[in-house]
Amino acid sequence: MNFVLCDEDLHWKNFLPLTFTRPVSEIRIGILTLKQKWDKYLGQECSYHTQAYLSEKFPMHTFSEGVFIQSSVLPDVKLCQSILALKQGEGLFANGRLIAWCGQLDNQKKATTLKTISYTEKVVELNQVWDIFQKNAEAITNDCDLICQGRTSQKLSDTVTVIGDKNLVFLEEGAKAEACVLNTTAGPIYLGIGSEIMEGCAVRGPFALGEQSTLKLGTKVYGATTIGPHCKVGGEISNSVIFGYSNKAHDGFLGNSVLGEWCNLGADTNTSNLKNNYGHVKLFNYTHNKQIDTGLQFCGLIMGDHSKSGINTMFNTGTVVGIASNIYGGGFPATAIANFSWGGSEGFENYHLDKLFETAEKVYERRGMKFDEKEKKILTAVKKFYS
Repeated sequence: MNFVLCDEDLHWKNFLPLTFTRPVSEIRIGILTLKQKWDKYLGQECSYHTQAYLSEKFPMHTFSEGVFIQSSVLPDVKLCQSILALKQGEGLFANGRLIAWCGQLDNQKKATTLKTISYTEKVVELNQVWDIFQKNAEAITNDCDLICQGRTSQKLSDTVTVIGDKNLVFLEEGAKAEACVLNTTAGPIYLGIGSEIMEGCAVRGPFALGEQSTLKLGTKVYGATTIGPHCKVGGEISNSVIFGYSNKAHDGFLGNSVLGEWCNLGADTNTSNLKNNYGHVKLFNYTHNKQIDTGLQFCGLIMGDHSKSGINTMFNTGTVVGIASNIYGGGFPATAIANFSWGGSEGFENYHLDKLFETAEKVYERRGMKFDEKEKKILTAVKKFYS
């Protein structure tokens, strides 16, 4: 069976700037990306239907028919059983919304032609960018059940203090933790392959530390937080998700935030996640091209791929930074910063692609990776159409 994770234009736009450089199904929440979850639950690799300029890096397998799934939906056992039971021409609907269908891609536009199969169980779906940190606790717990069930954790060092159930701490091969405090009373703690929690760290679950990632000396982490693969993190973090290959290596606070890949927060960068009047936080939305009310009291920073902040940068509550931007200087910069912007509170100038490519090549090389033509084409397309 061929499975395709489909991006709806509205959902894809609601997750900008993170989705400028990826399909919705490459969003990380919990331990895994959405696609990695579907691959595991369905027992085979899914492909993508997304924006045309992303399709070279994230292709759809070529075929006339298959099973198509809304990419913003999180899988579980019951949902996958219902999807696997779909027959040709049938659509799975939850509360009137088409979740998956068996047939052709354009059946989504002609949903009334599908035979309705009703799904009455709970469906967890990402609808707005802030859902990534809002729903991260449940996602970490579910991913731990999916990944760790029936397996044995590597031994935890005797120098580690665990508050709560030790069985809720899982170490993959090569993971290390020494002289730190781990609290599992609110949820599990997962350490990926080759990851490390250094001495003096204090971590509350739910928490996921990705492959080859490091919590530096004395880091304080409140759940529900995910640090993706190949990240170095320090300071204080609360209820945030960092996708991967990004660093927050020094002191400073990051709360109720999402960082894309290849980001770097300079020393003592701080994000505000609560307004002084305790009111709802507004966040820039690309679909409406304006600030919208999140309904949240706590909301910090949303930062797109390849963006950075200089030393002592201060981000106001509900700030959105586009891709490939560099924020520095005194004062608070704007709460909506366009793609390819260099500057801060005193204004911005345009960041040219040749300079971006030069820096990206060096950054990728440090990780033993190659900044290739596919990456360049994606960033070039974003520059052309969205800046």
